[in-house]
Amino acid sequence: MIQKIFSIAQYGAEGILWLLIALSIFSIASIIERYLTLKKIRTNGHKITEHLNQILQSQNFEELNEISKDRDSLEGRALGYAMKHAKDHGSEGLSELVNSYSLMEKPKLERSLNFLATVGSNAPFIGLLGTVFGIMKAFNDLGQSQGEAASVMIGIAEALVATAVGLFVAIPATVAYNAFRKQVQQILTNLDSVREISIAYAKRKGK
Repeated sequence: MIQKIFSIAQYGAEGILWLLIALSIFSIASIIERYLTLKKIRTNGHKITEHLNQILQSQNFEELNEISKDRDSLEGRALGYAMKHAKDHGSEGLSELVNSYSLMEKPKLERSLNFLATVGSNAPFIGLLGTVFGIMKAFNDLGQSQGEAASVMIGIAEALVATAVGLFVAIPATVAYNAFRKQVQQILTNLDSVREISIAYAKRKGK
């Protein structure tokens, strides 16, 4: 059994390095895709949220009809659905309507985030496994080389590369995950604001 494990260790360290490189490529691709997607969503929604702030300050809710025509942003589309519902049915069921829209959009916003979280939390352990395999291989080579210390030192140095690569893969993934998670939460908060202002409009119209 031990010999089988040593046999795995002979090739396992290199295999784990290739796995980490593959994870790094997919992680970078996911980070770029999420960055561009969320940036576009936030840019399109910024003018809507600014306009909503102005409406709250002026209490001129009739302007909601104009900005509800925006279809480029999530907030604009949510407001459009909410305004149509408010005109047809008042405030009844309005909160549930916007919440349903938010829930449907949430998986799209969070796409690839679970992958980044998984890479960020597990890549160091994968790298550590590669290091363990590398050290096992180094000591096995030392035994076969009849005690030449230079060979085991080189082997251990090479083995530590796996841990370094694991950290190199994990850190950007973790940072990106936390940043994107915060951005998604802000977008969902904006949708909550749309819901509340739409309810206020519907109740005012119902008076």
